[in-house]
Amino acid sequence: MYTLDFIATISNCDAQGRLKLCSALQMMQDCSEKWLDSEPCLKQFFKDHNVAQLLAFRQVEVLRAPVCWEQLKVVSSVYSMKPKFGFRNTFVYGADGLPCYRTWSMGAFVDMSTGKLSPIDAPTLASLNLDEQREMNYGERRIHVPAEGGAEAEPFRVMRSYIDYNLHVNNANYVRMGLELLPDDFEVHGLKVEYRVAAKRGDTLAPTVFNCGDRWVVVLSLNGAISAVMEFT
Repeated sequence: MYTLDFIATISNCDAQGRLKLCSALQMMQDCSEKWLDSEPCLKQFFKDHNVAQLLAFRQVEVLRAPVCWEQLKVVSSVYSMKPKFGFRNTFVYGADGLPCYRTWSMGAFVDMSTGKLSPIDAPTLASLNLDEQREMNYGERRIHVPAEGGAEAEPFRVMRSYIDYNLHVNNANYVRMGLELLPDDFEVHGLKVEYRVAAKRGDTLAPTVFNCGDRWVVVLSLNGAISAVMEFT
């Protein structure tokens, strides 16, 4: 388990003075990455084998959006590990000590030289300290995309500011793009994201938007392949 303290600052808040969802996701990612400091054997394995933990799926429950200048605590804990995949909870707590966001995610262990899955060896797996799975509403991982009825939107050109240290689009920036395609009055209470093909600087992502009544589905395509799928409820 790893904990980081944050403040919902002006630059991370929207026009209503509430923490932006993509800002909350960046806080979660920061805490998840720092979690490696609590597992030195795994951190060394990643370094020795040029492996990174890349996000493959995340589900978010939005209980409330923190307000500007609110003190926040982000807690990230891994509850299951397999040779090629890890599963974690990351919760964001408000100043009242209650959760504002509850999430679970699946990460893949990828060889950064080849882009292929790279399994963690048994001794490293055995060294890990796992926590209990936290209570939240766990939905199925696969997002159901309608077969027809989608509306194409203006493509996004991947800019330098979208890229993180893994040299591809940061996971929160896919959500940032998706949010731009929703109606202004749509209040997000739930989010699922499947990350499939990483986009890089200079790529063009073509969005298709589906209005499914109680949910919106956004598909970002890259050269005919799906790069990311998002479901907003």
